[in-house]
Amino acid sequence: MAGLCNHHEGWGPLSPDRYDLTPCFEYSVFFCGMATVAIVGFLARVHYLTHNAKPHGLGRTAWIYWPTQISMIVAAVAIWTLAYQLFYMKDFPVVSAWSCTIMGVAWVAAAILNKYEHRYEIRSSSAIFAFYVTSICGALAILQTALSPGSGTDYSVTPLVAFTLVLTAGFLVEAWPRGNTQIQRSSNVGMYGKANLLSRLTFWFFTPIISIGLNRILTADDIKGQLPESLAAYTGYKRLSRAWDEALQRHRRSSSTSSKELSPSLFWTVLKNSWKMLIPVLLSRVAIVLFSYTLPVLLKELLDYLEDHESKPVSYGITLALGMFTASLFASLLNTYNRYQMLTLGVASRAALISMIYRKALRLSAGSRNEASSGKIANHMSVDADQWWNAIVYISMWIEIPLALFISMKMLYNLLGWSMLAGVLAMLSLLPLQAWQARVFQNIQSGKLKAMDERMRLTTEVLSSMKIVKLYGWSTAFLRRILKIRNQELAYLRRIGVVEAFMSIIFISSSLIISLITFAVYTLWGGPNFTPGTLTPQTVFVSMTLFAMLKGPIASLSEATTSTIAVLVATRRIQQFLLKEEVNEADVVRSESLPRNPLDPVISIKNSSFSWTSPLQYQLRPDPGERTALLATNDNPHNLLVPTLQSIQLKVPRGSLTAVVGRVGQGKSSLLSAMIGDMYKLKGRVELCGLVAYVPQQAWICNATLKDNILFGNEYDEAKYRQVLFACGLEPDIAMLPGGDMTEIGERGINLSGGQKQRVSLARAAYVDADIYLLDDPLSAVDAHVDHHLWENLIGPSGLLKGKARVLVTHGTHHLREMDQIVVIKDGSIQERGDYSYLMGSKKDFYRLIKEYTVLERRRSHATIKRRQSKDTPAEGVSVTGEENDSEDPSTAGEAATDQDSSDDETKGPTEPLREQKTESQNTKAVLIGAEKMKEGEVGFDVVLYYAKEASYRITVTIVVLFLLAQGCLVSTSLWLKHWIKISKEAKDDEPLSLFMFLGVYAFLTLVYVLLYMVITWLGLAVARIRASERIHSHLLEKVFRLPMAFFDTTPVGRIINRFSSDIFAVDVRIPSKLIDICLFGISVASTLLLIVFTTPSFVMILPFLLIGYWFVEKCFLSVSRTLARIYVISKSPVYQHFHESLGGVSTIRAMRIQERFIKKNAAMVDRMSNNFLSNMGSRRWLDVQLRILSTIVLLCAALFAVLQRDSMDPSLVGLTLSFALTITEEVTSLVRNFCDLQNQLVGLERIIEYTDLKTEAPDTTDVLLPANWPSEGRISFKNYSTRYREGLDLVITKVSVDILPSEKVGIVGRTGAGKSSLTLALFRLIEAANSYWAKESDNSRSLVADAASFGILSTDDSDDEECGGFIEIDGVDISTVGLEDLRRHLAIIPQDPTLFAGSVRDNLDPFQELEDADLWEALERAHLKDIVSGLPGGLAFEVSSNGDNFSVGQRSLICLARALLRKTKILVLDEATAAVDVETDELIQKTIRKEFADRTILTIAHRIKTVMDSDKILVLEKGRVEEFDRPSILLRREESLFYRLAEQAGEI
Repeated sequence: MAGLCNHHEGWGPLSPDRYDLTPCFEYSVFFCGMATVAIVGFLARVHYLTHNAKPHGLGRTAWIYWPTQISMIVAAVAIWTLAYQLFYMKDFPVVSAWSCTIMGVAWVAAAILNKYEHRYEIRSSSAIFAFYVTSICGALAILQTALSPGSGTDYSVTPLVAFTLVLTAGFLVEAWPRGNTQIQRSSNVGMYGKANLLSRLTFWFFTPIISIGLNRILTADDIKGQLPESLAAYTGYKRLSRAWDEALQRHRRSSSTSSKELSPSLFWTVLKNSWKMLIPVLLSRVAIVLFSYTLPVLLKELLDYLEDHESKPVSYGITLALGMFTASLFASLLNTYNRYQMLTLGVASRAALISMIYRKALRLSAGSRNEASSGKIANHMSVDADQWWNAIVYISMWIEIPLALFISMKMLYNLLGWSMLAGVLAMLSLLPLQAWQARVFQNIQSGKLKAMDERMRLTTEVLSSMKIVKLYGWSTAFLRRILKIRNQELAYLRRIGVVEAFMSIIFISSSLIISLITFAVYTLWGGPNFTPGTLTPQTVFVSMTLFAMLKGPIASLSEATTSTIAVLVATRRIQQFLLKEEVNEADVVRSESLPRNPLDPVISIKNSSFSWTSPLQYQLRPDPGERTALLATNDNPHNLLVPTLQSIQLKVPRGSLTAVVGRVGQGKSSLLSAMIGDMYKLKGRVELCGLVAYVPQQAWICNATLKDNILFGNEYDEAKYRQVLFACGLEPDIAMLPGGDMTEIGERGINLSGGQKQRVSLARAAYVDADIYLLDDPLSAVDAHVDHHLWENLIGPSGLLKGKARVLVTHGTHHLREMDQIVVIKDGSIQERGDYSYLMGSKKDFYRLIKEYTVLERRRSHATIKRRQSKDTPAEGVSVTGEENDSEDPSTAGEAATDQDSSDDETKGPTEPLREQKTESQNTKAVLIGAEKMKEGEVGFDVVLYYAKEASYRITVTIVVLFLLAQGCLVSTSLWLKHWIKISKEAKDDEPLSLFMFLGVYAFLTLVYVLLYMVITWLGLAVARIRASERIHSHLLEKVFRLPMAFFDTTPVGRIINRFSSDIFAVDVRIPSKLIDICLFGISVASTLLLIVFTTPSFVMILPFLLIGYWFVEKCFLSVSRTLARIYVISKSPVYQHFHESLGGVSTIRAMRIQERFIKKNAAMVDRMSNNFLSNMGSRRWLDVQLRILSTIVLLCAALFAVLQRDSMDPSLVGLTLSFALTITEEVTSLVRNFCDLQNQLVGLERIIEYTDLKTEAPDTTDVLLPANWPSEGRISFKNYSTRYREGLDLVITKVSVDILPSEKVGIVGRTGAGKSSLTLALFRLIEAANSYWAKESDNSRSLVADAASFGILSTDDSDDEECGGFIEIDGVDISTVGLEDLRRHLAIIPQDPTLFAGSVRDNLDPFQELEDADLWEALERAHLKDIVSGLPGGLAFEVSSNGDNFSVGQRSLICLARALLRKTKILVLDEATAAVDVETDELIQKTIRKEFADRTILTIAHRIKTVMDSDKILVLEKGRVEEFDRPSILLRREESLFYRLAEQAGEI
């Protein structure tokens, strides 16, 4: 080594003669070391490009390529010239010549790399860019040494100067922005992908977006292209899914070879999957720590210089000041860039996890779907996966924190000697508390997440069925249930606050406690031979700086621990979901092609048994739901599982038409589910040959245009499309829709009637042109003539689907004669199979069913039709009054009539009237659910005041005052140390100072500081936060529950759920933490600036410029950050909305094998969300860079002022000031970032306030005193009553005046759009009388997020000039004066769509817990359900699954009947409650109604004339007006009456 450096100054690094580095050190490090690293890096980069990248094929920019190539070669020649010269210099170190040679080789390698970079990349090479900078800096350093006197340099510096100048010229070309080059203009890569290294480090590439934001409001189009392709959801999914599959395979292999279960870890799989990006991120974290800890070293040198400045030149002090500035700037830029890289890595991980969750949700088995509710899975996406966006930041801290602690301890040892061990021991003593906190926090966090899951599940379920909740008057009951769960969640949150308050001793006050202990030991025994140590400015203030820097890693330890635990818990929850059982694709053998032999069946089921329960639990519990015959007795006393379908043998030939018939609960729908693989196959073989189209019993409609719902992603064929529309009878509907087939269909098809939804579902299946059609009772939702049209033109032997294999589940009997095969299901097995003639000839169950219950056979038996004694029907769901109107939402009434002669029917839709002003554009009228409204501008201070009010003004002010006192204690400790140093110097040897007083005051200030922060944290997180969270959530929930139905018709559930999930999470966690951080950093920065001004008054001159700079940066950032945050938040809702939509149609998606299309749509939405998120984060990083640059200027100014005014300044005061100034970079950055983050998080609170400011429906209770037992008679009077669904829409009921006598049975009939359902909704006040007080007071049409007026769907008529819409009286009481809950709980309804909620059977019957068990059992017995419920585990305590999925539709209808029996009221509304049951069960239900409700007034909305033929009176509505009101016998005698025509059309006469 000595032979390489024969210079008299040696290796150094510092010269003994000059304040400079030695030549040997400079050449070996700046040239040889950097060039060697560069050569290795260049070669690795070339290998990567040639083996992993693809050429962009856009050519190369000649004016950049050739100058840079020439500069690199010329620079190599120049440095080799210098090397040649140095080789022949005897007195100059040999290492210099070899270093120059290697440097030249490095630039030749750079030229080679440059060739490949231009071929594969469109941006400047980061490796070459960095090498340019380091080479120029190294050359300048060497050149400075060569030119300085006394360096011993006697060679010509011309080659070195030429080398430097050529590289500088090449660097200017390399760094020149390339945005206007042809290559970058032709590329679709985003701004980040086009930016060079300097632009990325300084985030200059984001400046154009900032500029746009300053001039106008940003839009989503302005920020496209921020997401690199490598971070796209699909790309990340492929990598992560492959890694996870490999981990599972290793787990299976280890489990098979070892008795020890080694569970795979999704957490480690995600990290290993990202190792290529993760390693550079972690290495850069190390570099950041090294840069940061050069500052205390330079501070010590600067304080040494100030104490002995006379012996050193001023340039030395200025160099130290500039060095501190440079080190701080490099650390800041690298930290910002590194943080952005970690965020991109986290976003990629989040997107990959969301994709895995979505795909898994589409593959869940029946058992897994029962265990994982939609709300719970949504939480995995919205909360658990969301933890990963910043997970890498906290995970990387586990590398950064130990390194920072080690360096701090080493430097403290150099300052304080062995006394620093006291601080180390104090720190180690805190580790057990850290471990305890981690364990406790993990347990509390798990409990909180479980409570949140349960709250979100119940909230989602209730919001999805809000119409039913309002009809039953159950809002209060569900409100209490949700708030009870919410209180459990807040209890966990309160415990977290208490733990954090206690742990603030470690994470906020630890550095002060450690400094107290260390200084105490040092002052007592830190000197030689354990004598008292001497406190000097260097010792104290460098130590204080190190202790302040220790505060970062120690405080980060808390954040890293809690965040890592949160990520671990969240990832474990996702892992448990991903490990759930999937559908076994092998259960059903699917072939896309038809059999070669036309005689071979396309559906073949051989000796197969199926169950909805996993075979692993096969004999553990009774079969739920539709798995048991509806009216069967409990003949399975041991509760052993019986397969839903047993020993099924079935063949369906090509082109045949097969009917599946049987009673409710016997397994008809289950047979189709078995065919598509939704059930567990216990034995046998199932084969399907050809493409499959599936039409479920409950039509699944997507939130898209009508046309898109039919095309369903298939290529548009005009002729085929028109043919399908005609076959499905949709042409009249499309003609009446405001936007034709481009009309947007709302979520769950809310603006379509039940029949329309079913026909859209049929049209979707028909357009697919499949080979096999599985149709689950689609004709039950249409009227008689539409049934006939569908049969003749679509399903029947001569329909569009002729030649296709069709399996039709039906309760009807009128088409059975035309079937090729009829399958009779009973008790889960096929009892009979054959054509109509064969089965009738066998005279078994099918024969008896036909003989006893069809209209046709009754006619052949000469049965009378004057008054029907039974309520059975020829075909369940065959409507004779016009299309069935069974949607959950009032908007279903607002559709076009399907009857050819009723095209002028008045519309009924609350959200979208069909008859619009002809002058309005169809495109605007076609919109139902608009894009979520995004507020513009600054989040108002009133939002902050709202939160402070909810948290309590008194507590808020108290916290701020305590913060001021705590900061005063912190500054006082430093001032006390400065004072002690000063008096120690002035003290005489014979008058020793009292160490007891010094340590006593220091300990007292420290103790007060610790206690104050404990109180602050407790008040902030365990008191104020809980109070605010409780009140805000309660206000939101109560307001949403009391919003009118029009709001739910026009607002997707996913959008509302977002308020209760992400926005409430912001209120619970993020807003309070941001507010506390703002107080902490704001007061700290203010005290630091005041201290600098006090120390160096000259700083006042630049302070205004700095403050203006901070203000301008903050203004620029806020101009875009709020908008970007809102764009991001809004882009999240479609992801969850599409997810809920997909779960609702998962059976259809799987049956038709279109998972890939939905997966691509989900990936596109996730990519859009990730792009918007990265744009939001990019703006924050831009802010970081600007703030850090300004903060380093503060440090530079403080250091320069100290050097320039060294003669008049006290070194102790300078040390105190600089020790605070060194922390100002992080503090200012944290302050402004937290302030801006708060602005962004307040968007969530702003969105909550937006909902709480909406107008509600009428109050639940009023001061009107109702008569005892009201209504005691059941008289209903409509007095000139008119109503509309929302202000501005057309009337759906017009001047109806009807008197319904007590105990009278009235059937309400009419065509689609006639106003049948509207009349009953008016009775329950889901809609109010036109122009009434509450109609106007509850109108949110101008406040809703998607303002209907902006889409042109509101009527332009001024309704204020119209007369009042009349009123409704019940027993002489005007119902508009009665509270809504009082009214609704005194009425009873059996809805057409039977809805059950998750919870016990008891909860579903009596949510208020007001009745005894005996009353419930009695109602169940009268509803023919007692045997079934008593056979369930737990009886009344049996848990009903989400949406009642473990009960059949028929069983759910009977539970709704039991609810009506329990409600002792004189008025009952039947909304065709027997549409989903077989004719025998229908007969029993009708007998129960006639017997149990004989003394009640009954209003029956009839979609089947048969249902109302024995009514006392018939109310016929036409276009919202009363057309006829009389006894049925009288109306049937008048052939010109509308009722007569309807009955005739239905075949009743």
